[in-house]
Amino acid sequence: MLRTDKVSRPVSAFRFCLLLGLLAFVAPSQAAPALKAYNIDPGQISVSGLSSGGYMAVQFHVAYSSLIRGAGIIAGGAYFCARDDQQTALSVCACFALTCQNDPSAQRIPELVQITNQNASQGVIDPTSNLANDRVWLFSGSADSVVPPQVMNGLELYYKNYMGAANIFFRKDLPAEHAMPTDSFGNACSFRGEPFINDCDYDAAGELLKWIYGGLAARNPGTLGGEFVEFDQSEFLPSPDQHGMWPSGWAYVPAACANGEQCKLHVAFHGCRQYPGAPFASGPQGRIGDTFVKRTGYNPWADTNNIIVLYPQANAMTVGTRLPRSNPNGCWDWWGYDDVNYSKKSGRQMTAIKGMVSRLTGASTPPPPNGFCGAATNADHVSAGRAYTQGWWYWTSHYATGSNDYLGWRASANTTLHETSTGHFEEVASCP
Repeated sequence: MLRTDKVSRPVSAFRFCLLLGLLAFVAPSQAAPALKAYNIDPGQISVSGLSSGGYMAVQFHVAYSSLIRGAGIIAGGAYFCARDDQQTALSVCACFALTCQNDPSAQRIPELVQITNQNASQGVIDPTSNLANDRVWLFSGSADSVVPPQVMNGLELYYKNYMGAANIFFRKDLPAEHAMPTDSFGNACSFRGEPFINDCDYDAAGELLKWIYGGLAARNPGTLGGEFVEFDQSEFLPSPDQHGMWPSGWAYVPAACANGEQCKLHVAFHGCRQYPGAPFASGPQGRIGDTFVKRTGYNPWADTNNIIVLYPQANAMTVGTRLPRSNPNGCWDWWGYDDVNYSKKSGRQMTAIKGMVSRLTGASTPPPPNGFCGAATNADHVSAGRAYTQGWWYWTSHYATGSNDYLGWRASANTTLHETSTGHFEEVASCP
């Protein structure tokens, strides 16, 4: 979601990215507490998301389909729509390029289905048979200028390859812009801009939760009885700010869940420019802060229906680990700005979210890896097998083994690598 405001003088893309990059590092002054476990029914886990969060929700739903019972998608698209290509993401899966080609034929949905099936056969995502009985809720504003309805038409076609039409709800007749629709908070329904939450007299959060779970009690119309819990995301992804995630995340925990009653779990992914440090004039200290967490409409329904809502938080990156890609708007990684495995279970952000879900449900999680971590020249890393080179002579570049993090072209440059799993090295600012 890029700004389209007119200004009196041009601002270079570099300066724009630099500004957002500086904002991205506005972090909590101290680490948040660790995320706790609760009594969660493992068969009652679902996801939803807006924009890049919609793509992330689809990605997580498909990759971890053995865990998820349903998904709600607002302004998102099919699994692997971007095909690991930023230009495709901007021109086919969204509408940022001068020429947008958003219809399902441009998205090549049959090919995306084929890629999904191939990934499943290779075991890098869960078997697609898990999707057959899931419930999917889709919303596309007819006035959406960023992810137009054609993209979500493609998503509907994609899901129909794995489940019956009766399992899919799709609303696309409301003239809403690119935002999370609510029935009581936000900008005018036709407005495009921060905080990307619009009052459309339509409770999208409630509607998607009702479709996924069915038979829910009415939402809490008054003061919430539960608590907002901020937790440390670096426990699930070391140096999260270097991989497009904020240092801390949030969860809303109803009182009944905190007291040990069995609860459901819903994971809600925010969109671009909705991460805590994103500029927003009326937010805390001029930032978005917890606006998405507290004002999108999930919590009143969670309060009366014993649903814990997990709100993972993304972050901006002026330069991604896979040059020349970047993430200046704090989007989730659905086109590969940070990780070649971004759409698979082994993707860094995917693994981090899975770790949060496992923690909340009390499932066992492997201890943090304690492999190699240290600084050396790129040449030494290559000699030790921690990195490799591509190119020839002047054009040779160095990459970390496993993660493919770009380490630069100089063999004598010192870089710090951390072996986060056997044979998988990532560039870090410092060792944990």
